[in-house]
Amino acid sequence: MLTVDYDRLGLRAGERLLDLGCGFGRHAFEALRRGATVVAVDYSLDELAAVNELFEAMHVAGEVPVGAVGRGVRGDAHRLPFPDGAFDRIIASEVLEHLPDDDVALAELRRVLRPGGTIAVTVPAWLAETICWTLSEEYHAPFVEGGHLRVYTEAGLREKLRTAGLEPGGAHLSHALHTPYWWLRCAVGPTNDDHPLVRAYRKVLEWDIVTAPPVTRIAERVLNPVIGKSVVVYATRPERGAARAA
Repeated sequence: MLTVDYDRLGLRAGERLLDLGCGFGRHAFEALRRGATVVAVDYSLDELAAVNELFEAMHVAGEVPVGAVGRGVRGDAHRLPFPDGAFDRIIASEVLEHLPDDDVALAELRRVLRPGGTIAVTVPAWLAETICWTLSEEYHAPFVEGGHLRVYTEAGLREKLRTAGLEPGGAHLSHALHTPYWWLRCAVGPTNDDHPLVRAYRKVLEWDIVTAPPVTRIAERVLNPVIGKSVVVYATRPERGAARAA
């Protein structure tokens, strides 16, 4: 289940991509299938171990184009272990809302992105997230360790990107069918995984992810602009000043 549109990101085979806050690697795996050199960064060693294991399995299964490489690396978003301009494309999906200092993290992402490179930043959308926070205090930090620390508007995220030295461009909302699921979870208690309605809705989402039937794809496209769970903003590091700096 991808949040980022790779065509809008502009990823091409042979380019270097950073997936920050990769989790279990959904965006990293797709980038590797497209022929990129992928560095998947997270702070969880367990998740990175799973990512590296699947990278290897993809190579063994012949799912990786010649020359493409993927590797999981542990790192802190506030101090990335990479040189300036190391990546052509960056994905930071559902990570900024967890970080103590999102402005420092965005400055770091700008630093490791090459001039002219593009970044896709995704965060929980304002409407979906605000309702979750309203329905349950247990949904977010400080009630949940490592939980969401703040709620973003698209305008606020764009301003943060500009402050970091990036130029925001297009945007879209994604995963509308997941929004009512999280509203339901918050209404019955975010940790109440065994509630019958939660279990039933989860089965529907799992079915949708595996089969992607036309009816749910159409429904999501219609609903995304209204109740999309995530907002994605694409931005570019300006090339002006690059030659002078060099």
